[in-house]
Amino acid sequence: MDWFINLFTGDGIATAVIILALTIAIGLLLNRIKFGSVSLGVTWVLFVGIVLSHFGLTIDPKICHFVKEFGLILFVYSIGIQVGPSFISSLRDGGIRMNMLAVLIIALGCIICYVIHVVSGEDLTTMVGVLSGAVTNTPGLGAAQSVVEGSEASTMATAYAVAYPLGVVGIILSMLIIRWVFRIKIDREASKATRSDAPRTVRIDVRVTNHAIFGKTIEEISRITRSHFVVARIFDHENQQRIASGQTELQENDILRIVVSSQEVDLVQSLIGDVVKINDSEWGSASSHLEKRRIVVTKPELNGKHIGDLHIRENYHVTITRVVRAGIELVATYELRLQMGDVVVVVGRANDLDQVSTILGNSVKRLDRPNLIPIFVGMFLGVLFGSIPIAIPGIPEPVKLGLAGGPLIIAILLAKYGPKYKMVTFTTNSANMMIREIGISLFLAAVGLGAGEGFVQAIAEGGYWWILFGFIITVLPLLIVGIIARKAMKMDYFSLMGLMSGAMTDPPALAYANTVATNDRAAVTYATVYPLTMFLRIFTAQILALIALS
Repeated sequence: MDWFINLFTGDGIATAVIILALTIAIGLLLNRIKFGSVSLGVTWVLFVGIVLSHFGLTIDPKICHFVKEFGLILFVYSIGIQVGPSFISSLRDGGIRMNMLAVLIIALGCIICYVIHVVSGEDLTTMVGVLSGAVTNTPGLGAAQSVVEGSEASTMATAYAVAYPLGVVGIILSMLIIRWVFRIKIDREASKATRSDAPRTVRIDVRVTNHAIFGKTIEEISRITRSHFVVARIFDHENQQRIASGQTELQENDILRIVVSSQEVDLVQSLIGDVVKINDSEWGSASSHLEKRRIVVTKPELNGKHIGDLHIRENYHVTITRVVRAGIELVATYELRLQMGDVVVVVGRANDLDQVSTILGNSVKRLDRPNLIPIFVGMFLGVLFGSIPIAIPGIPEPVKLGLAGGPLIIAILLAKYGPKYKMVTFTTNSANMMIREIGISLFLAAVGLGAGEGFVQAIAEGGYWWILFGFIITVLPLLIVGIIARKAMKMDYFSLMGLMSGAMTDPPALAYANTVATNDRAAVTYATVYPLTMFLRIFTAQILALIALS
């Protein structure tokens, strides 16, 4: 049996794989345990790791460190790829407000940390470790340790390890408290969020009644309004249905089926005429030779091309009305760039649609093959970017975005702008989810296995106060800002969970939020506040450490 025992007690690769796999498997099984209707989700992996390492099942520290960082890179990169297409617009819409709330959470945490130091008499260097653990920010701990020496750095690391587990739980608990205080029903919240989301596109039928546009072409009208809309088809005054082009002249009582951005509906309506109610069956009975079809873009050479460059309407008498990308509908303007995996909604004759399908690809099997080159190129660039030192006057050590911040930002940029430079960044939802779940599971298992050894001893020797202090630092700022955001700013619950997770730079909390959310709002908000938050967490930890030495 020696060989079997050595598999669990050795320090080789086989031992590391076995213990990591055992930790993750047990943690995911415990994921089924619920307290009422609430489960801690993948966070169970962290606690299983702590328990196993307490009883001696540990792995080589270097392997453990690599697994933790690599798992975190996988997780944040997959998040960046997911939210990238909608990140820029979300940053414009509410980015400043979100980041200001995140800054308030950070400021409150630092103030509470210092107040506890003054009231309790606990050493400030130790409290910096507690703060880093309470907000689950490892780079902040590393930055603070760089300005202290010897036993103080070691004590700081121990305080971090003791405060970290309850920091993760505290963030999730804060989400649950906000949910309970405001009596939030997830189904109702999801429905409200769907309604409050400005739909990317709406479809309206408009009768041409404005005398000023009689005889004008659709292209001229579009130029006048400076709005983005597509005329899918026309039900003309002679009861004939036909495909419209930019040169189609409008006549009195023509009925246009228009796809337009919801923000521009009133503008288009006021210029063209009155909205009328015509159901799909009436459109169909007017002419049976036109049909609507959804076609998937699967040809790599189309990645990044403008819709107008394909000349589909001119050559095939087919109109692309909408583009569905990552669940978001976009108006199919000539300037819109196509991406691999886009689903385009087209209207035309069956034979013409068949030809367009051939042009666009429409081969779903081709999407099943993952595009690995962009993933690893993105990770390479992300780690490189995160390792760039940023010198700040008065701070002895340069600040870095680290192995989480760098890959996250690069992934967002690649997902948003990659197609413009012919880079195929498309990943199926299932593949993205697989990468994400593997990454967070490896990260949590490694953190737990690294924190468990000496965990109980540290608590017995007075570390229980660190747990209490850390819990206060975690929960109090989140509840204060959470109540302000929900009560005063009417923030939806999914965005609030993303704000809490991002302000604490906490992937496990985001993983929990993603299991609760029915949309990507939590992930988008997390990505919106993460870069500034990471910078400030590192900056404030070093400032507090310098104050402790002064």
